[in-house]
This record gives sequence, structure tokens and C-alpha cells, in this order.
Amino acid sequence: MRIRVSRYVVFLVFFLNVVLLLLMCRMLGNFALPKRRQSVDHVRIVGVTEIPKAIEENLTVIVRKFEHFENDVSGTVESFLSLYPNLRVLIVSDSIPYPPFTWRTSNVSLERVKIVTLKLSLTDSSNSNPLSLICTKYVLFVPDSTRIRSENVLNSMILEIQKRPTYLVSAAFQDTRAVECLKVNLNAREWYIEYSTTEDDVCDSVSGNHAILVATETIKKLPVVFMLPFPEALYIQAAAQNIKVKLLRQGGLTEGQPLYKSSHAYWKLQQLHQRRLKDMYREFGLKKVVRETGVVEWYGCNRNTARCFGTVVDDIPQYLWEGKWTPPCCLAGLRRTARHVFDQLDESGVRYWLEGGSLLGAMRSSDILPWDYDVDLGFYRDDISRCHWLLRAQKQSIIDSDGFVWEKAPEGEFFRVQYSQSNHLHVDLFPFYEVNGTMTKDTWFPTHKQDREFPEYFLHPMSSIEFIGRQVPAPNNIRDFLELKFGKNVIENPEYPNPSKLKFSMGGNLPP
Repeated sequence: MRIRVSRYVVFLVFFLNVVLLLLMCRMLGNFALPKRRQSVDHVRIVGVTEIPKAIEENLTVIVRKFEHFENDVSGTVESFLSLYPNLRVLIVSDSIPYPPFTWRTSNVSLERVKIVTLKLSLTDSSNSNPLSLICTKYVLFVPDSTRIRSENVLNSMILEIQKRPTYLVSAAFQDTRAVECLKVNLNAREWYIEYSTTEDDVCDSVSGNHAILVATETIKKLPVVFMLPFPEALYIQAAAQNIKVKLLRQGGLTEGQPLYKSSHAYWKLQQLHQRRLKDMYREFGLKKVVRETGVVEWYGCNRNTARCFGTVVDDIPQYLWEGKWTPPCCLAGLRRTARHVFDQLDESGVRYWLEGGSLLGAMRSSDILPWDYDVDLGFYRDDISRCHWLLRAQKQSIIDSDGFVWEKAPEGEFFRVQYSQSNHLHVDLFPFYEVNGTMTKDTWFPTHKQDREFPEYFLHPMSSIEFIGRQVPAPNNIRDFLELKFGKNVIENPEYPNPSKLKFSMGGNLPP
């Protein structure tokens, strides 16, 4: 019995010693040096590879897309500051926002929030370049009235951009079905941009409500990062440099305060958007826009405006010196004018044929040469009396019933039909006559090597060729005719109108 009691006492003493030792360890732990801090660059998350932990140190949030007359910028900024109190925020505006923003957050948490105006100031240049204020690795562009509910949103975006460092990473808002990934066919040389939808999540542009994460190094490569409308202008610049977009369709961001609910506010927003689109396309040199719906929008010349280029010097229009070809709106105006002239000449029984560069374009592509600025026709001088528009144009300019202007060209003995009184895109009609079996005329252009006489047998009989969507009269043996005019293998070897001034190039680079 004594042995059993002794065992209990020994066990009790041992148990108390263990408890005492544990208490001492806990007390010592409270006074121990702090644990080594995990790397500020990365942290391990269950089921996810390494992603940045220090969001506040690596990210600047930028609000660019908002309107002065109605906005929720303060709510947007405060939403991010609620999760990341030390986050850097830039609010970029063309001018000082008016009325001023109303903040509900204390001034302390707004110390890292800065309003940057792009408007030129003669007295203060410190505020005009937002890029100089970005010192973080990444930039997050968010539209007005954005709400962030969880840190997982930015974690997912940063994880994605670590996989694709040169991409834009776009995150769709929750419950937003209108977000689409778009392919962009951008042809700066031919002045057009074309959008098309894709089911892929890697594309060139995104439509709908979304945020964009991009490396600061990437946006500094773009010429005008903050151009409006945003982000449309950003995506065009990125597409021009072949910078792709990765769309996260489940982004996790949500919309905040509803905006532009009144019909007047919505109308005002649409007016501003259309004006900005027009300014943007003019700045980027884009005159034809094909939407993903198939709708074509024109931002160049029309019948009520002057044509897109001025007086042509040395047969080289200005756009060729810029490394571009004829604007598509000008080509459309030339086609319309040419069709109208064909109709009038056919109706009058005038014997005419495609001449010079227009015939060359018909042989190559059944269309106007992509760099040409007029359409050339030859016709029998004896047939002037058959067409009352030509007959009347000998005395003075005349506007026909469809608004086209017929006139005697000031440069010599030939006729010209202009698109309208305002727009001088034109078709030139050269009157030829036969002398000893040779077709000749009274006005010649020494700089045009194709401007020469030719045997009349090329017109007996005439042939036809497809041109701008219809069959048009042409000389017979067209290849021989063109090689007589331009030289051997002219169809296969393109040249600009004055190769002594500017050599032909398929590229879009500026000439030396």
C-alpha cells in the first residue's frame, strides 16, 4: 500500500513539473524576439503558386475613366483603401475635377491619393505627367464606380501577370455579361481598324466593364497612355505594339453606385464619348472603323468636307511621305465618282476606256491602286458632243443633278469630274484623237512616263475588265498596252507615281 502511494506521489510531482515547464516556455515566448518576417515579395497560399504579398508596395491604382458632372470616384478610391490603407492612388483628369470630390475617409488615409491634371499650365508643370509619379511595379486601371470586396481579386490578377509579364490582364466585373474579348486588325498604313469577337481569353482588346492590370514598364512604352476615351485608346496603342490581353472572366470586382440614370446625363455621356472617339481616331490616323457587329464607322472625309489630302506635288501625295496609302474614305469617294461617270458616259454613248494607273489597278486587283488619288479615263474627242455634261463643261463648271462637278481642268485640254463642290476627289477624262493610226492628245505630263501616244488598234475592238465592282471598257491586249505605257513587267512590279522621288515599299515605315 505504501509503495502504491509513493508511485502516485512521484507521478503527481512529474506532472506538476511538466506543467510548470510549459508555463515557463510560454512566458519566455512572450518576451522573445519577433519572428523573422516573411519575404515582402512573396507568400505561400494554399493551392496557389507564389504571388506578391505586399500589394501596397507593388501597385498603384489609377482612376482615369470618370466624368466631372457625375461620378463615384470617392467611393471607388475608398473601397480600395478599406482593404489597402497605404495604397497609392492616382486620379487622372484632363482638368481639375469640378465639383470637387467629397471624401468620407479621414485625411490620414488619403495622404497617398493624388489628383493629376493633364491640362497644360504655364505656371505649374509638376502635375502634368502621371507616369513620373508611378514608382510601383504594377498599375491597376479601374473605371469609375468600382468596388473591391476581396484581396483575391488582385492576387489572381498579379498571379496572371507574373505568367505573362508583357500582357495586359483584364478582369471582368461580376454579373457583367457584356464583357467581350476582341481581336483587332489594325492597319495604320491603310488607315483602318477592324474588331471581331473571339471565344478565346487571349485577345487584343476588351469591351464592357472591367479593370486592367499592367506592368509599369509596359505602359511607359505607349505614346499617350491616358488618352480618352479610356481604355479604348489604351488598347489601340497596345495592339499597335502587339501587346496582348488576357481576360479573367471571373474577376471579382463589382459595380458601386449606379451612374447616369437620368436621360439627360446619359445623353451627355454619349455625346462626350462620340466626340472623344472622333478626336482619338483623328489623332491615331484611323479613318475607317469596322465594329465587331459588322457596322462600319467613317472618321475621314465625305462629300461635305474637303478631301483628306491637299494639293499633290511631284505626283506624290502627302500621305505617301508619311508611309501611308490612300485613306479608305478617299478611295470610297473615288469609286462613287467613277461609277457615276461610267453611268453618264454609257448613257451618252461615249467611247471611253480605263487609262494609266487605273487600268493598272484593274489588272492587279480589279480596284483603284491603293496609293492612287484619282481615276484616269481616255475617250474619243469626237464624242464630246454626245455627252451634254462634257459639252457644257467646255464653257464653265456645271453641277449635275447628283451633285458631281463637271469642269474643264485648269492644267490643260482635258476634263475633270469632282466628287462635290467641297470635296475635290476626281476622275480625269482625257480626249484622244487619231492621227495616222496613232492615238494622241493635246496635253501631256512629262513626269508621267505612261503619258504617251499608242496605236489605235488597241481600241479596235475594245475589251472590258472588272473594276470597282463592274465591267468597264478597256483596250485590247491589256498587258501589251500597259507595258507599252509603263515598261516591261509593270503588272508584277509596283511603283509609286514618281519613283525618282519615292521608291515603292510594302512596309509602313517613313521614307528616308
